Amino acid sequence: MLWLLLVYFVLSIVLTTLLLMATYRIGGHHAERATNDPYESGMTPTGSARLKLAAEFYLVAMFFVIFDLESVFIFAWAVAVRDLGWVGYISIAVFVAVLIACLYYLYQVGGLDWRTARQRSALARRKELTR
Repeated sequence: MLWLLLVYFVLSIVLTTLLLMATYRIGGHHAERATNDPYESGMTPTGSARLKLAAEFYLVAMFFVIFDLESVFIFAWAVAVRDLGWVGYISIAVFVAVLIACLYYLYQVGGLDWRTARQRSALARRKELTR
């Protein structure tokens, strides 16, 4: 039985080699100016791909993923609501209460404030002038 495994291994190596050689021989070989340029979504990229983004952008992405998963849980509950009964209802009520508490906490600590430091200081100055 071990020889069958060896035959399978040899055949897979031979087939892989043949396929790679065939694509190299049959594939088109052209060296135009734009051949090696990256091209995505119908647009030629401009500028560098090494952008420095503020942490707020990553926070938005994390919030999106978190709340997207929570909506999946709520949708799954909605599909099975009749089978779950009152226990399911109380469970989802606690789940939503925790979500609301987390959003309130984020709001209180400033996690949902997307203003830059310059915008925050300008707002603080305006508040001081209006007092």
